[in-house]
Amino acid sequence: MPPCGLEPPARRAPARAAPCEVPMTVNIDVGTVLRGTVCDLYSNLVTRPTGAAVRTAIEEQVLELGASVVTTIDFSQVNLLDFSCADEIVAKLLLRYASDDGLPGFLTFRGIHEGHIDPIETVLERHALALVSWHEGAAELFGAVDDDERLHWEAVRDHGPIWAESLAPILAVTEAFAAVQLERLRGRRLIMRQDDGFAVPGTAARVA
Repeated sequence: MPPCGLEPPARRAPARAAPCEVPMTVNIDVGTVLRGTVCDLYSNLVTRPTGAAVRTAIEEQVLELGASVVTTIDFSQVNLLDFSCADEIVAKLLLRYASDDGLPGFLTFRGIHEGHIDPIETVLERHALALVSWHEGAAELFGAVDDDERLHWEAVRDHGPIWAESLAPILAVTEAFAAVQLERLRGRRLIMRQDDGFAVPGTAARVA
């Protein structure tokens, strides 16, 4: 992968001054973590203590990685997910990532099926959070986002990696407005800055 040292024109410098994140992806299988912390044959995430134990184990794995990475939490092997476990695992992990002194990197999800969506969306709305979920190579955005955030996120997903000056004409908005929306999404860790533009976390493997 080329170094993150390419300099944009001088007038673009404020929008690109931040360092690039390292697009390394790590996958954590929640089913494997669940069986390792609760029971070898267990595939249901129910009760708050169970969710807290799984979240703690996931946090320990993330902290061991150290560097800035994209961590994907895989729910494929989880049959049942109740509201308390959605709160303990999904919401509290996202809150840890969102805090200034929280976990490093970016968090995405995979393997979320129809039975998981109701409890996950409920806790996301309750905490004003949003997440990126991957399914069969396509990214989706769940949770609390406004119309402008969703519009810009979907454009980054469909056209990224991309900078504000290229995104603005696609959406028929000013470059300044696009830049503000991109920074909002980046601040919420719903997109990441790469050396060639903004991209949805989890696309790194395709562009690295």
